[in-house]
Amino acid sequence: MKKNKNEKTDTNSVGVVETKFIVFAGPGEEFKCESGDTLGLITLAYETYGALNRDKTNAILVLHALSGDAHAAGVHAGQDDTGWWDEMIGPGKAFDTNRYFIICSNVIGGCKGSTGPSSVNPATGKPYALEFPFITVADMVNAQRHLVDHFGIDTLLCVAGGSMGGMQVLQWVASYPERVKSAIPIATTLKHSPQQIAFNEVIRQSIMADPAWREGNYYEYGQPEKGLSVARMIGHITFMSDQSMEEKFSRRLKNDKFSFGFDADFEVEGYLRYRGANFVKRFDANSYLYITKAIDYFDLSGAGLIPQGKTVSTRFLIISFKSDWLYPPYQSQEIVRLLKRRHVDATYCELTSTYGHDAFLIEVEEQTTLIRHFLDKTFNGYQVRGHDRIR
Repeated sequence: MKKNKNEKTDTNSVGVVETKFIVFAGPGEEFKCESGDTLGLITLAYETYGALNRDKTNAILVLHALSGDAHAAGVHAGQDDTGWWDEMIGPGKAFDTNRYFIICSNVIGGCKGSTGPSSVNPATGKPYALEFPFITVADMVNAQRHLVDHFGIDTLLCVAGGSMGGMQVLQWVASYPERVKSAIPIATTLKHSPQQIAFNEVIRQSIMADPAWREGNYYEYGQPEKGLSVARMIGHITFMSDQSMEEKFSRRLKNDKFSFGFDADFEVEGYLRYRGANFVKRFDANSYLYITKAIDYFDLSGAGLIPQGKTVSTRFLIISFKSDWLYPPYQSQEIVRLLKRRHVDATYCELTSTYGHDAFLIEVEEQTTLIRHFLDKTFNGYQVRGHDRIR
């Protein structure tokens, strides 16, 4: 979200923030991916907001969606763009930085500071491109575990995120249940449906069909801009709802008349082209391929989330949105049913919104009320057991 310079400054903003980096998995300690491949010398980009308390009991890991990054709140020095969840993270907000220590990292496989296909392969001195190993959501979470260990945090008060971020939330519970006190998966699923996989396949094919993709080896020539732009246009259609598109664009024309050609006559066409053109400036095409494939592989249905014979003490708040047809409410309800069958403490809220899948980034007020109360109750559990209060 970009603020107008003339707008009043958000007094509840975390202010100017800096992206930082950790490096791990050096020689002899390579990172083993779920595919069996190994990855060495990994860089993970991250940002933090608020302060970690003495007992390290107030840490919350916030997890980004498909094309997000570590910049979740505040602004970078000399820039106007606020973090992708800025309205939810800060003093007095849903994730209250007066009380909690918030961590957000860019996933491995990404292109915003963390190691991914565009990173230099130490073995060749050139970008990995398609030599980068296939990564999964479990690999993303395992890399984040190194970051949490870096802070000396044994147990996270909460892991939270929407869309692909919600998948990571579920994977944290599956991989490290003893390290997650509470979880907030928003607008997400236990596994992709055939329709969701189909959309991602069309997105990937649009990139790979661009001659400029060059089998992934385009870095010295420039991005496959046309293919990546179309891929993002497809994505944006799924992020919105029929009602939100009607309200935002209807059938309005850009110049009040038809061109009788293939220009962007309708406002919705102009919007999609604008979104696609901007996306190619900030995201790597190969990363888009890898990450969409990772979420298609994701599957924690059945005993995937909680193995048979195991118990989980993690508290859950599951949130969905009525107009979300990309990750419809029935998929969140499947998470709830699975958790209830395993006697896990789970609360479900289905919010009314016309914004479709984008609602988790837009519907701030209701989410804030739900999350603030949920976190208060969760953190009070630490206090009852004698831990120090937040300072």
